[in-house]
Amino acid sequence: MADVERDVFGVLDAFMAALNAQDSAGMQATFHFPHYRLSTSGVQVYETADDYGIEVFKNRADTGEWDHSAWDHKRIVHADDNKAHVDVQFTRYRKDGSVIGVYPSLWIVTRIGGRWGVQARSSYAA
Repeated sequence: MADVERDVFGVLDAFMAALNAQDSAGMQATFHFPHYRLSTSGVQVYETADDYGIEVFKNRADTGEWDHSAWDHKRIVHADDNKAHVDVQFTRYRKDGSVIGVYPSLWIVTRIGGRWGVQARSSYAA
């Protein structure tokens, strides 16, 4: 289980680093496609990597104030050798460090073709 936790958390940390660097290719490399996102505004399906990147995030979530995000916690709820359900919470911050919002979520990370990637997310974030 230690290897699964290391690999899954590695994917999540790589996603957060790419998001904060506004690196679309880095963000896409941490996902499997099709990728599913369930939110308060409905379900989005990103069929290919071309369908998701920093501009999609900014158009959806950035009110012009977002500077960076950070994990508050990451906890594997259930896992086997090829899938993990991860209870996460992240905070979005302004440049001055003030909080935009705190968002509990459930992320599903899968290993396909030997590579771990985020397959689906369920969040209360916009």
